[in-house]
Amino acid sequence: MLKITDPAPDFTLPQDGGAPVTLSAQRPAPVVLFFYPRDDTSGCTKEAIGFSDHAAAFEALGVKLFGISKDTVEKHAKFRAKHGLTVPLLSDAEGTTCEDYGVWKEKKMYGKTFMGIERTTVLIGADGTIAAHWPKVKVAGHVEAVLDAAKAL
Repeated sequence: MLKITDPAPDFTLPQDGGAPVTLSAQRPAPVVLFFYPRDDTSGCTKEAIGFSDHAAAFEALGVKLFGISKDTVEKHAKFRAKHGLTVPLLSDAEGTTCEDYGVWKEKKMYGKTFMGIERTTVLIGADGTIAAHWPKVKVAGHVEAVLDAAKAL
């Protein structure tokens, strides 16, 4: 599990409709990574729309936003188009980044146990270290909490 002040694990991931994104290349901009289980599910859609609705406020602070799931870039493109999302979505099809950030977890639903992405958000400071971390995210009010933390950087 990552802790505040730990260096954020670097990655390069493909994004829908654009060139691959390398985390270290975003410096010195702060970065918000929101990890979510799957495109087009209820909670994931609400979260992605929330970040898209607040994208201008994050941009005004110089903060870059990226959503990450194991879905393909093609599925991300459909998801973005269907819901008018403005936040870039990155595909971690191999799951390496999810594992590096500790979000690939054992989950239980309807009595079944399976592996999946635990909804998590990470705020990375301009120096490339973890500035804030939200595991087991509940969508309501979350985007606003992340924006408040970004303002405090």
